[in-house]
Amino acid sequence: MNPRIRQVVLDTTDARALAEFYRELFGLHYRPGDEPPPEDEPDPKGRDWLVLRNDDGVALAFQQVDELPRSTWPEPGVPQQLHLDTTVPDVAALAAARDRAVALGATLLHDRSDDPDEPLHVLADPMGHPFCVFVG
Repeated sequence: MNPRIRQVVLDTTDARALAEFYRELFGLHYRPGDEPPPEDEPDPKGRDWLVLRNDDGVALAFQQVDELPRSTWPEPGVPQQLHLDTTVPDVAALAAARDRAVALGATLLHDRSDDPDEPLHVLADPMGHPFCVFVG
């Protein structure tokens, strides 16, 4: 029997903020008990470890760290180390996904939306983790 991937874990200096970015971007939901507390209440889980789930895929987890150098990709220096690949059905959806991600705080790193074989955008989440959105 082979192990199965349970979740992908992203290190971050702000676990709650990064989890909220991906929750909004992908329409995910928190693991029971990881939801944000009411406003003005302490958020100890948001300064430690959070998990987001969906109904048909791999979960995303967020691990709080004190320091994290931001990836400098595509420039040398600090590599990606890990990135997420996501897909949308067509070029119109690709543009919409890019616009939504940017509105949520992502940065566009690379625009290859006019590539006839594999249109894509490479973006960085608010903590600098690159992720790709492909047509496929």
